[in-house]
Amino acid sequence: MNDLLARAIAAHGGLDRWNTFNKVTATVVAGGGLRPMKGLENDPNPRERTVTLHEETTFISPFGQPDWRMAFTPDRVAIETSTGAVVSERSNPRAAFAGHVLETVWDPLHNAYWSGYTIWTYLTTPFLMAMPGFQVAEIAPWQEDGELWRGLRARFPDAIASHSQEQDFYFGDDFLLRRHDYHLDVAGSVPVAQYVHDIVEADGFRFPTRRRAYVRGPGRKPIRDLLLISLDLSHFRLTT
Repeated sequence: MNDLLARAIAAHGGLDRWNTFNKVTATVVAGGGLRPMKGLENDPNPRERTVTLHEETTFISPFGQPDWRMAFTPDRVAIETSTGAVVSERSNPRAAFAGHVLETVWDPLHNAYWSGYTIWTYLTTPFLMAMPGFQVAEIAPWQEDGELWRGLRARFPDAIASHSQEQDFYFGDDFLLRRHDYHLDVAGSVPVAQYVHDIVEADGFRFPTRRRAYVRGPGRKPIRDLLLISLDLSHFRLTT
């Protein structure tokens, strides 16, 4: 394993311990400007989001209606009732974003797919980079706020749905995540710089509780007036 990745994984809780669990659940409040641009309202109510750790699946409850939930895999996304009846579903959901730009309106299944891969990526970072098929290499460090952050560039395998196939992760001198750069391919490949803050420990692992994603401008600098995504996360629970 890449040395920086090994140190980052150890700092976030360790791979051996990670492999003893199967799921992580967090309570999430989402905001930012992306959903309104997509014709969707930001909902200030907390949502329970559960992801599996060793394959890419996500469940969000409630979703859309108080008695609805969302189930995501890279190949299928569905909105269901609490009893499991399918309200709507889409196979090959990535294809539904063909030709989209930042202002293209989304339907509920677009939102469900994006929400599913997004939270899976975030709750499994940096451990996902140790999964089969990921190609990881150290890149030039990034200097910001008087700190020098070492960087990893990960190339995601085709079977994993995420923002873009190539993404950059930056870590502080404590090897904890500081910044995550990617392109939002489902919205016209917009460049994004996401910052993480207020890391807490849960079940021996470390998770950021605040994520803020901005449009990335010239020189890889965030445009602070263009906040795309805000996530406040709490109550992390890991289960076997």
